[in-house]
Amino acid sequence: MNAAAQTYIDDMATKRGYVLDYHKVMAAADFPVLQAANHVVSAAYLDQRRLDRTTKELLFILSLTVMRAPKPQLKSHIQVALDLGLSAEEILEAIEIALPEAGIVAFQWGVEAWQEVIGIDVLEPTVAVHSGKNG
Repeated sequence: MNAAAQTYIDDMATKRGYVLDYHKVMAAADFPVLQAANHVVSAAYLDQRRLDRTTKELLFILSLTVMRAPKPQLKSHIQVALDLGLSAEEILEAIEIALPEAGIVAFQWGVEAWQEVIGIDVLEPTVAVHSGKNG
């Protein structure tokens, strides 16, 4: 085990509030590339410059929604946004920007991840309908 890589992953988790699967893989497989990628992410997203952290988090959630990023990654950023003090409604408003810009499929992806994190009760039809779900 590479002690420096383990410390780096632990520090990343503490500072960001999340660690993605690719972070863990790269820490073990090619630690210098993980460090290089993390420097880019820090400069663009984590380091305080002109935009505050909550604004950057909302932009990140929007971009992950539009790209249809893996749902665990999107959900982790929704959770970070909540930890930063953003409301569920503010996060949803950022996701809603995807609707006119990236279309309904990307928008639905973001809303689904948001609902899974927030846990709101949904309204189900009281009439027969095809849902596209199994069972």
